[in-house]
Amino acid sequence: MSIDWKKEIKSWGIMLSIVAFFYFTGLLPVIIGGLQSVLLSTGLIKPKIEIPDLTDQEFDYRGRFQTFDGEQINLESYRGKTLFINLWASWCGPCRAEMPHISELYKSVQNEPDLEFLMIGIDNDINKSAGFLEGKSWTFPTAHASYGLNNSLQSQSIPTTLVINPAGKIVFYQEGMSNFNTDEFREFLIGQSKSTE
Repeated sequence: MSIDWKKEIKSWGIMLSIVAFFYFTGLLPVIIGGLQSVLLSTGLIKPKIEIPDLTDQEFDYRGRFQTFDGEQINLESYRGKTLFINLWASWCGPCRAEMPHISELYKSVQNEPDLEFLMIGIDNDINKSAGFLEGKSWTFPTAHASYGLNNSLQSQSIPTTLVINPAGKIVFYQEGMSNFNTDEFREFLIGQSKSTE
């Protein structure tokens, strides 16, 4: 059986042209994020709720962020509450994929009195983060890391998600995407917000 090299080269050329088109038009992260979001909807990728080996690690409340309305948020204002933090960027497909699920989680727990969410965009340019969120129907508090990230928020990859309990301990840390909108994770968050340890 012989291979028709002209047809093979033509096929690869067409595929590379399509990928190049999506890449240069900026649609590639949108498509990949959409596919990953569908994957998350299957429930195959869930957060592993295990207390990380950070028992002596206290969260660093030093730092401030800028909202997309130009206001400043101080981390110190979250002390004494359970805080869900997610680090994301506009160009990150996995970040795009998990945002609809985080939005649904937030909607289901937003009335819990001692539970706060903070979605922190880390694009170099605040306008890229703002532009990405524009027109989205997602609901959650967002800000931009305009002033940098403290040591507790340094990460090797994004998305990165942390949960800090009212005592200021990091009780959940994960690099990579997950569907956080599960009953198990919701109960974990609510349980943390009622804990005093």
